Amino acid sequence: METLQAAFVLFVFVPWVNPAPPLQQESLQSYEYDTDVSMGSLTQQDYEMQSKDIRKDGTNVSLDTSLMLQSDDSQLDVPPTKDTNLPTCLLCVCLSGSVYCEEIDIEAVPPLPKETAYLYARFNKIKRIAASDFADITTLRRIDFSGNRIEEIEDGAFSKLLLLEELSLAENRLVKLPVLPPKLTTFNANQNRIKSRGIKANAFKKLTNLAYLYLGHNALESVPLNLPESLRILHLQYNNITSITDDTFCKSNNTRYIRTRMDEIRMEGNPIVLAKHVNAFSCLRMLPVGTYY
Repeated sequence: METLQAAFVLFVFVPWVNPAPPLQQESLQSYEYDTDVSMGSLTQQDYEMQSKDIRKDGTNVSLDTSLMLQSDDSQLDVPPTKDTNLPTCLLCVCLSGSVYCEEIDIEAVPPLPKETAYLYARFNKIKRIAASDFADITTLRRIDFSGNRIEEIEDGAFSKLLLLEELSLAENRLVKLPVLPPKLTTFNANQNRIKSRGIKANAFKKLTNLAYLYLGHNALESVPLNLPESLRILHLQYNNITSITDDTFCKSNNTRYIRTRMDEIRMEGNPIVLAKHVNAFSCLRMLPVGTYY
């Protein structure tokens, strides 16, 4: 009788003495397709901790479910696509008042946060700037649209930008200039298709802070009129300028007038022979760069 009782006791307690069979290592090996070794290690550690919890509370969670959750997390590593319908600060980079929308193939100016001060939208496919694009963004100080396909700028597109100091429209397809905001210090319209009739007579007259004006590589037939006294650098190289007058840079009725701030005028690459217009440079401290004979 005692022998039977001992056998019975041994039969009852054997499952509790022996540990649960270990999880199959082949299942853990299947996750090693990931090139990130540390991530695979963390995954194995997480699963081993889950296995201990399973043995404690007796619940049954399959290994396939655990690995499925891990594979869902790995989808975050997929590189983003160029979706131009995304919100601006997901499509572009927004950082401390600056918005960087460069080389993302946008075809229009994106909606901007109201605190935007600096916009960089270079090398895209923008064709047109509408008056509504900046209607509510009065904090802008710098805009760079270089390397786009801009052909048209609506009247008043920049009229409300009273703080704007720097504007670049270089490397586009403009044939005329828009009305420019009054506090500009730098304006760059190099490499467009601008002709003299596309610049109004008083386009620069009221820009009393303008110091840098770049109009090189266009189709100008003459130097723009009424250049402000604040101008320091003027680039007009590689246009179709054939003549200038005594009032282009100086004042023919005031022989004592000196344009003190002008440091550089570039006119090389134009058909004009500068030596034929000596009186036009009498007020300058330095002669323009260009052809003299």
